[in-house]
Order: sequence, then C-alpha cells, then structure tokens
Amino acid sequence: MAILTVRNVPDEVHRALRVRAAMHGRSTEAKVRDILESVVKPEQRVRMGDALAEVGRRLGLTNDDFAVFDEVRDKAPAEPMRFE
Repeated sequence: MAILTVRNVPDEVHRALRVRAAMHGRSTEAKVRDILESVVKPEQRVRMGDALAEVGRRLGLTNDDFAVFDEVRDKAPAEPMRFE
C-alpha cells in the first residue's frame, strides 16, 4: 500500500474530518481513506457503449440515422501499415 502525506490542511477541515470520523465510529485516517476512495472510484464504472447509447437517446437518434453510416462507409478492406 502507498503512503500519502497531505500537508497544510486547514484546521477547520481537519476538525470536520475528525468529527465525521467519530460519527461513523472510525479513525480520522480510516475516514479519509474512505472519502478518497468514494471520490476517485465510483460505485459503477462508466461503460462506453452505455454512455454512447444514452447520448443517442437524448439526441433522439433512430436506426435510420445510423443507416446513413452504412451507406457512406468505405467498404474496401483496410491496408496494413508499413513501417519501412
């Protein structure tokens, strides 16, 4: 596990952390770890496909809108890259 040192924490913030930890029956250090984890690691990860589908729904896109892509798409096989 990594060790993290946070300097120059204002007294009122430190006091609020201690109170919050006590209210949850935890040490200040354990509560800070809990707060940090909840902020940087959401409960449910964002899934790119779901996010894109939601954008499409919000914009009101239909299957017909996506059919245009099939019409204009270059159907020729891709050429492999050459590194010469």
